[in-house]
Amino acid sequence: MRNKIINKAGEMFLTLGFKSTTMDDIAKELGMSKKTLYKYFPNKTSLVDVSTEAVHNTISETINAVKSQNYNAVEEEFAVKAIFKEMLKNSKASPMYQLKKYYPETYAKLMEREVCMFRDCIVSNLTKGIEQGLYRADIDKELMVNFYFTLVFGVFESELYGDEVQEIMKIEYEILEYHIRAIATEKGVKELEKQLKITNQN
Repeated sequence: MRNKIINKAGEMFLTLGFKSTTMDDIAKELGMSKKTLYKYFPNKTSLVDVSTEAVHNTISETINAVKSQNYNAVEEEFAVKAIFKEMLKNSKASPMYQLKKYYPETYAKLMEREVCMFRDCIVSNLTKGIEQGLYRADIDKELMVNFYFTLVFGVFESELYGDEVQEIMKIEYEILEYHIRAIATEKGVKELEKQLKITNQN
């Protein structure tokens, strides 16, 4: 039952927002009393904390599954981005933006996990891209990770971009294109153009 609550709460938080979704809403959706819900979680903050960790773990597992596929480095980056696009397709306001605003401690803990996952993903992707001749061999991998990290997470740290999910997703794709163009070989640019065409068709 605890896992059922966590999964449903995570789904509702992503779709309806961390602020808008109440314990009453979650209990009603699960067909239980609020009293039963509070037996498992003493308050909404504790449920937000646990459900965001569960969502992070699911994302991490899904990304690992993508990385186990036989994608080239550029294709892999777009496949990973598609995970987030699919996950947030029914969301209006950015979950990360809301989490930071209303649950800063949970946001800080999540960011620690996200940073580690993000860094590992990008380093392995850069290594693969260089080996495949899609990225330039002379790039400073550590510096490229830091550049990309600053751009991606800067979207959530700044008030410039608002909190509308679809707009943020567009910006994230722009950042991905910017990142790959900065490091790609001629071969890599051709693959990038191919993936952009596929993405725009979808």
